[in-house]
Amino acid sequence: MQDADTRLDQLGRLEDLPQVYRDALKHQNLVPLWPSLRALLPPHAPVRQTQSVHWAYAALRPLLMQAGELTPIEKAERRVLVLANPGHGLETMKVSPAIYLGMQLLLPGECAPGHRHSPNAARMVIEGEGAHTTVDGEATPMQRGDLILTPTGLWHEHEHTGTGPVIWLDVLDLPIIHYAETSYLIEEGPRQAVRPGHGECTYTRGGVVPSPQFVRSDKGYPLLRYPWVDVRAALLALASDQPKLEAVQVTYVNPETGRDAQNNLGFHALMLRPGQTLRLPVRSPACVFHVIEGRVQAGIGDSVFALEESDTCCAPGYTAVTLHNRHDGQPAFVFMADESPLHRKLGVYENRG
Repeated sequence: MQDADTRLDQLGRLEDLPQVYRDALKHQNLVPLWPSLRALLPPHAPVRQTQSVHWAYAALRPLLMQAGELTPIEKAERRVLVLANPGHGLETMKVSPAIYLGMQLLLPGECAPGHRHSPNAARMVIEGEGAHTTVDGEATPMQRGDLILTPTGLWHEHEHTGTGPVIWLDVLDLPIIHYAETSYLIEEGPRQAVRPGHGECTYTRGGVVPSPQFVRSDKGYPLLRYPWVDVRAALLALASDQPKLEAVQVTYVNPETGRDAQNNLGFHALMLRPGQTLRLPVRSPACVFHVIEGRVQAGIGDSVFALEESDTCCAPGYTAVTLHNRHDGQPAFVFMADESPLHRKLGVYENRG
């Protein structure tokens, strides 16, 4: 009996069909499946367009600052340089099938006006102080290493009242929302009235949440800002309490449900002990790595990147990844964004170890 690979190799080609037959199919908006079956359902592993790519912050930052000189905020609304993966074509402006990354700049005195959109967004603050993002009436300060959510459909605006530039990494599920033909924007909302209360104050300690019969958020996303000072402390405490634990990693979750912080993308923070080399499991989702603190070497398939602080890189799914802390005396901290929630919803999530 022939194996599956041999049978696939013997499938007919489109060129084998008479031209008159092909023309008749085209006239009826019909396409024969068998000539394209190998491309749609390749044997054993999917074909990936996503490439391993490294964006060095030291090279990117001057171009972003130049954008600030060339384009006032009034003409940009959001002054962003998109981190695009050449495997998908730069014009598609995506890192992977479901992840969009952009480096955004806000200068002192600037305000990026309110709007809302269907894609989910998150901000990883890289540099600067004095800015805040107001999301659904909650004014969240933006400090280095903070993760700030702007979920689907919520009004949000950015304002900078401090000194010096503020820069953050935007992470959106825009590619998959655009693919589903559900991506849209509503512009120029009114300035939001800031309401009292901050989610990070209500949900401030791991393992305990307010008793639901007394306090329960009426929001789908009760926690919008995950302060880096708390996440970093959690990683250090985990490493100290579990000295034999190989992967010191935490996941950003909704504190009321315990599920992923957002719908389609997963967010994680990883600590590498001094000099540690960590091999990550080979999984189906693509993943983004952003160095918050330290210097990390990332081996992604056949590519090796020397990541400095604030550098970003991406790894395709089904690809071996090894991370190495290049400093023997200090830990390194890495922010990760991946497609795992989407893969679980689709029923295609795989962990091949």
